[in-house]
Amino acid sequence: MGERVEVADDVGEPSSREKILDAAELLFAQRGFSGVGMREVAEAVGLSKSSLFHHFRSKVELYAAVAARILSVFEERTAEALTSPGDAFVRFDRWLEAMIETLAERPSRARLLLRSLFEDDDLAGESEEEKEVDEIIHRLFASVGRMLREGMEQGLFRLGSIPHLLQSLIGLLVYHFASGEFGETLLRQSLFSPAAVRKRKEEVKALLYCGVLAEPLRARVRTDVES
Repeated sequence: MGERVEVADDVGEPSSREKILDAAELLFAQRGFSGVGMREVAEAVGLSKSSLFHHFRSKVELYAAVAARILSVFEERTAEALTSPGDAFVRFDRWLEAMIETLAERPSRARLLLRSLFEDDDLAGESEEEKEVDEIIHRLFASVGRMLREGMEQGLFRLGSIPHLLQSLIGLLVYHFASGEFGETLLRQSLFSPAAVRKRKEEVKALLYCGVLAEPLRARVRTDVES
């Protein structure tokens, strides 16, 4: 028998589909796509395997649905952060806060996202569900890329490669919360406590402001911090 997964229920009884996605997210985050079977997911939510296949026709569909649900949260919060008032720097700062808070809310999110980068051999990317995931990623990166380009054009950010900067942001934001026991051993504390999350925000912003902001804005931020 697989391990029974407890499912959080903050606003009422979740649907069977949500229970399945919650359980699958935890299992896939722990062991990746190839390390989890459909029977194990079914047992984790107290369903028969046939009932599970009623909701998801294949493991690929289930995995893609889990990934899409996670990415949709990031897309929604990115839209909130980037469409609210403010210049590119204000929106960038707000976006960093939102991404760190979203990763810190559920440890499984960062681990699954990091693992998904190495699942290419098992996932061909040809199903409709996988294409939906690709579309969310494209929209997400496009919106962040537009904000970065606007900041460069306004002279707020130093000129540089936006694809390289996006790569750096993914590593800086996602890896930390996916590092698990290794990260907690290095920092000698939980990665997810409120104090640790606040400290992570400070460290990420300090590092990025040195590397991303143009000198006039960097000097202004330094003055604000020191005053």
